Amino acid sequence: MFGLTALELARIQFGFTISFHIIFPAITIGLASYLAVLEGLWLWKKDAVYRDLYHFWSQIFAVNFAMGVVSGLVMAYQFGTNWSYFSAFAGSITGPLLTYEVLTAFFLEAGFLGVMLFGWNKVGPGLHFLATIMVAIGTLISTTWILASNSWMQTPQGFEIVDGRVIPVDWLKVIFNPSFPYRLAHMTVAAYLATALFVAASGAWHVLNGRATAATRTMLSMALWMVLIVAPLQIAIGDAHGLNTLEHQPAKIAAMEGHWENKPGESVPLILFGWPDMQAEMTRYAIEIPYLGSLILTHDLNGRIPGLKEFAPEDRPNSTIVFWSFRVMVGLGMLMLLLGVSGLWIRWRRQLFDTPWFLRFAILMGPAGLIAILAGWFTTEIGRQPWIVYGVMRTKDAVSNHSALTLSTTLVVFIVMYVAVFGTGISYMLKLVAKGPHPGSGHGPDEDGQSRRPARPLSAAPNDIDPTIASRS
Repeated sequence: MFGLTALELARIQFGFTISFHIIFPAITIGLASYLAVLEGLWLWKKDAVYRDLYHFWSQIFAVNFAMGVVSGLVMAYQFGTNWSYFSAFAGSITGPLLTYEVLTAFFLEAGFLGVMLFGWNKVGPGLHFLATIMVAIGTLISTTWILASNSWMQTPQGFEIVDGRVIPVDWLKVIFNPSFPYRLAHMTVAAYLATALFVAASGAWHVLNGRATAATRTMLSMALWMVLIVAPLQIAIGDAHGLNTLEHQPAKIAAMEGHWENKPGESVPLILFGWPDMQAEMTRYAIEIPYLGSLILTHDLNGRIPGLKEFAPEDRPNSTIVFWSFRVMVGLGMLMLLLGVSGLWIRWRRQLFDTPWFLRFAILMGPAGLIAILAGWFTTEIGRQPWIVYGVMRTKDAVSNHSALTLSTTLVVFIVMYVAVFGTGISYMLKLVAKGPHPGSGHGPDEDGQSRRPARPLSAAPNDIDPTIASRS
């Protein structure tokens, strides 16, 4: 297929499936916590706006959660089908970590999800709020285990290799490996930021189209506050993560910066734009800012990082891809910060809902968080190459013995099925967003805390039932 090898096709197939999958858990993480906040505000203030927003976003959460589960199952099977040698080599570590995710997180989410989605009038408000909180906690626990497994592949420790297989010797070191805290924080905050942008875009779209109800104005305002707080926090976390990556994966940093070699007596410039040429071992058309690379990467004007030429050619990541995927992520991050700050300025002028250009800006930024997550994921995964377990196992040694024809066929099937299934799901989810929240749409308790629907089905029956009808039933 297009002259690609079986290894390249296997990597493309996994990259394709994970690109679809990662957007759903990201929104699930953010929406679960958002729903917990909305219900907490409803219980505290008894303002029907929060109740209506809860029921509106819980529908979107349910659709998104279902698509996340389905897309995740496919990825789990691919470890055994396409990456069987990796599973045999490192399964004693990745297997238990993913099992812990199912036992502690997925079971917790599944156990309380039904109460959260269908129990509004079936259980008391306290228990329902607890169910929402448990689902939100479950998404965070799931994130923890998944990131622990992936981070171990990035910075492995706490293991020995016995008879050609990885054997864990210290589970605390396995889980709390050097990159884990930074990657967990970075991914979690990215999920919150992506969700805030999604919610803000929805609110801005309704306001711009003449539906500036109390609910749409509230969700736009809340989302913009979240963007203002989380965007600079994410930049700070990303900086700390970069320092950690420079310590443990210097080749990845060199590829991200398109930095090939250190010149005597010169600091590292920041290359804003350019085209890293892997064959010529240089970055063409580079637009540089002197000293800024050293300052950002090492926090020292005269600091240096290893150049790509210091690594053997077979140990270098593809700088052409990583260089640009990293800049897409950073560029979108700067736009997110701009959205948050400009929103604060317009809010101070009391024109938050009456500024069309800003509302259009918020709408355009709706998918930016998800695109940034994908760009960041490409950066960290492609930047790890040629290793599947960094410094321990090469990717070429992990792939199963499938032919290029087999992988080409299954890749085409995946593309067709994913576009059909998830395209339909995403389309339906966007239609729900376009409808917007409606007062009283959730049929939940009124402002006095009383339910407008009976708590028990038979309590709806009138007191004067005809005895003959009752006897026949």
